Amino acid sequence: MGTRQELLSGPDVRKLEKLFQHGTGVPDQGWRIPLDHVFPRRGMKPNAKPRFKQLKDLYGVFYRYFFWWMKKKTGHKRPFIDALNPVQLQQIYGVPLGGLGCGSICRGWKGDFCRWALLPGIYSYDIKMANQFTVCVRRRGQTTYQQVLSTRHPSCLTEWNWSYSPSHAYYHALYPRAWTVYELPGQNITLTCRQVSPVLPHDYKDSSIPAAVFVWTAENHGKEEVDISLMFTFQNSIGADTDLSGGHWNEPFSVNEEGVDPVSGILLHHQHKTMPCTIALGIPHKEGIRVTGSTSFNPAGSGKEIWRDLMYDGELGSPEAPTNKTVKGEALAGAVCASFKLPSGGKQDTDFVLSWDMPVIKFVGSCRTYKRWYTGWFGDDGTAAPKLAAYALSHYPEWESTIEEWQRPILDNQSYPEWYRSALFNELYFMSDGGTIWLVAEDNDGHVENNLPPWLREKTPAHIMEYGRFGYLEGHEYRMYNTYDVHHYASFALAMLWPQLEYSIQYDYALTILEEDRSWQPELWHGGWMHRKAINSVPHDLGDPYDEPFIHVNAYVMHDTSDWRDLNLKFVLQIFRDYFVGRDKGFLAFMWPRAQAVMTKALTWDTDQDGMIDNSGAADQTYDAWIVTGASAYCGGLWLAALRCMVEIANILGKEEEEQHYLAVMQRAKTAYEEKLWNGEYYNYDCSGRSYSNSIMAGAGSGHWYLRACGLVPEDNEVMDSDREVLPLDHVASSLRKVYDFNVMQFHQGTMGAVNGMRPNGKKDLTSMQSEEVWTGITYALAASMIQEGMVEEGFQTAYGVYNMCYLQCGFAFQTPEAYLERDFFRSLGYMRPLAIWAMQWALESRHRARVTSS
Repeated sequence: MGTRQELLSGPDVRKLEKLFQHGTGVPDQGWRIPLDHVFPRRGMKPNAKPRFKQLKDLYGVFYRYFFWWMKKKTGHKRPFIDALNPVQLQQIYGVPLGGLGCGSICRGWKGDFCRWALLPGIYSYDIKMANQFTVCVRRRGQTTYQQVLSTRHPSCLTEWNWSYSPSHAYYHALYPRAWTVYELPGQNITLTCRQVSPVLPHDYKDSSIPAAVFVWTAENHGKEEVDISLMFTFQNSIGADTDLSGGHWNEPFSVNEEGVDPVSGILLHHQHKTMPCTIALGIPHKEGIRVTGSTSFNPAGSGKEIWRDLMYDGELGSPEAPTNKTVKGEALAGAVCASFKLPSGGKQDTDFVLSWDMPVIKFVGSCRTYKRWYTGWFGDDGTAAPKLAAYALSHYPEWESTIEEWQRPILDNQSYPEWYRSALFNELYFMSDGGTIWLVAEDNDGHVENNLPPWLREKTPAHIMEYGRFGYLEGHEYRMYNTYDVHHYASFALAMLWPQLEYSIQYDYALTILEEDRSWQPELWHGGWMHRKAINSVPHDLGDPYDEPFIHVNAYVMHDTSDWRDLNLKFVLQIFRDYFVGRDKGFLAFMWPRAQAVMTKALTWDTDQDGMIDNSGAADQTYDAWIVTGASAYCGGLWLAALRCMVEIANILGKEEEEQHYLAVMQRAKTAYEEKLWNGEYYNYDCSGRSYSNSIMAGAGSGHWYLRACGLVPEDNEVMDSDREVLPLDHVASSLRKVYDFNVMQFHQGTMGAVNGMRPNGKKDLTSMQSEEVWTGITYALAASMIQEGMVEEGFQTAYGVYNMCYLQCGFAFQTPEAYLERDFFRSLGYMRPLAIWAMQWALESRHRARVTSS
């Protein structure tokens, strides 16, 4: 099911295998790639055009979307999904820098700082060519080698040496750390750069810190002593379009606190119009390390002055004064440098830190300001960058110890495929790089503001006050916070690693349920208008960072999601799953009236009074372009699972009457579900009788998957009342086997994941664009369900198809898309739902606990 050998091909195999043996401290597990690698699939394009037979359902929405898009553009606003300007694939990305909710900078596998999300929820894909590490080697007082450690050949900074051969280096990713190993040709020197960010499970302080440390290890394999200098240059930029706006300046800094090494470096003050940011480049003063720097050079020029300064004596200057503020049109960069002697056979570590301080943020469409979570410890006056730098340098060994303790049991488990151990951690990149925000919550304390929606006028829940308000985007280009139908899959990562943040998201959604917002929005799929938020319904999302998140919810205007069949049900499933994690009855009691409200609303969708809800004949659930009518396998299964959870919640809270009510509805519903959808092998897509009605749907079993994950399906050695069992386990097993045989193995022999829809004749379901897509997160969730039902090998094979496409074939690493097609098309790069791979780990650990208990 895929090995590292698959990355190596042709005559370079032996050379690269030898290269992979170099480097200090590089783990065996992770995603490893030579810097001259070329991916087999290079022509992947965004957003395939629909087939002719699919167009009949799409003409109207295309027409309405286009005119809505034009209105947004002429009003100088950005659509929440810009389908006419999709993000193009660049096969360059690597492990992002920084903690959670503090903004992120992505450093690619070729060494570029190439994706910026310091502004909340807003991405820039600029590569700043000045942002580089450079090595200088001196022998007997003369510079013999000076090289930018980059494979680029830019048109600026032409005085610099950009000739490094990528065949002499490789990259290794294991989020939240990464390693790049460079051999210096002809120098008998190996450099290893280890990148460390503070992403620590169950940590609600350091995990929010905007900093990363680069630990460089130099090894001298030669026979004579050499002098090594490492220079870190960085442009005064936050990746936005403000680099040349003027008003930026740099200055030196030093931090000298008792008990830790002194730190000195350069501060880059960036004057964004609403969110000023200070970036710090720093180096600790350690024995044998000489620290120098430069506050100013022109990153758009030839770079001659700073390049020759380093070449002259392997050092920069000792800046003492701030630079002048830049004028409009002027770019500015700074540098720090560490120099040391390296004897023959010697090894030397030196640390660099990159921190940034943007303590107060403001969404584009907002008049409000918010403080980032880390400001609770480091202040919000904009002067924390040096303190953050010093803190990161003194604490990163503890961070690494925590990371290794967390990851080691999984990495050492030989029963897990090697690719899985890599993907499990690397897919977590989205937790920091998902436009993530982690904000200090304000205590309303019952104070009513007329410009606040009803759900924010009541007292802020104590949990949100204690742990903050947390949000992450549906995707890099699907710009909506905490999109609930997608979070349903991704939330296993939070539930396992930062459960208090998962609780915060649930409280934010719960606050909205019993309230409404009757302002009007367009509804693009069918035309007409809709209220922004309906009572007794779960919002689709908590807003757009180009608007006012948490206040203006439901940025999604393609459909009226108040009647989506899955959102209300997923809320019930997730609150029980979260209770299952934390066993917090107070949380359950708070959620109970909201859960009752959404279930009462859902019961109105039972059009024939048989206990089973019916789909409307539209795309009224997370598959928002795939029409479903009547009772359906997906939404019907979620309804049964939600009823079962309501029975259990009522039992826990001592609500006997309600328990019996939901139990009675569940009995009727499961009878209808079996009669309408079971065909002897699997559950049909829906009961409409249309040509696609008996399609095999990869994600049909989501409801049962959640029930098993929450311990509400009996294990082999357990006895449960038959009236509380939901689906016959032999039917579940048969359905999963059918999906595996058809959607996985008959679709490129299991090497592309699970296609959403297959026909019983073994051909793809071409009913809609989405039925023929592979959804990466759905595939991971399907694999988790297989593992829970004992189909462990099949689960790993199913999920391997996604890894194969994303990491080996297409170069989607650290931008995993929502979907791709058999053809060379993908949709929505950098997406939330692939975090569902953590549901696989949930399933594996649950099976392990069950075996230990039974033994």
